[in-house]
Amino acid sequence: QAQLVESGGGLVQAGGSLRLSCVASGRIFSIYAMGWFRQAPGKEREFVTAIKWGVGDTYYADSVKGRFTISRDSAKKMAYLQMNSLKPEDTAVYYCAAANNFRSSTSVLFTTNGYNYWGRGTQVTVSS
Repeated sequence: QAQLVESGGGLVQAGGSLRLSCVASGRIFSIYAMGWFRQAPGKEREFVTAIKWGVGDTYYADSVKGRFTISRDSAKKMAYLQMNSLKPEDTAVYYCAAANNFRSSTSVLFTTNGYNYWGRGTQVTVSS
């Protein structure tokens, strides 16, 4: 059974930091890319950041550029999301996603259609 499990969410004051982790296990034998998405109440799930596993290329939504950093540990099949200078508008459930096959278009990684596997999410709440 393929599984992605997120951890590290919580409550933080505006301006603070959190680090999210995501581990892939089970039948996820290879990873092409991993991404983080978030969904606030009443809103659609939106792209936050992604990393191509082999080359390490990273991509960010404009709203988090310069504040969030995605990284990976290939040996452990883990991805991390370092979130700094958090704002109340960053409050959401954060989801980890994995794509296990090559994608001919990088832009598909900015959409939910680009991923085969999803975690259950971890809540991040930023108080003002």
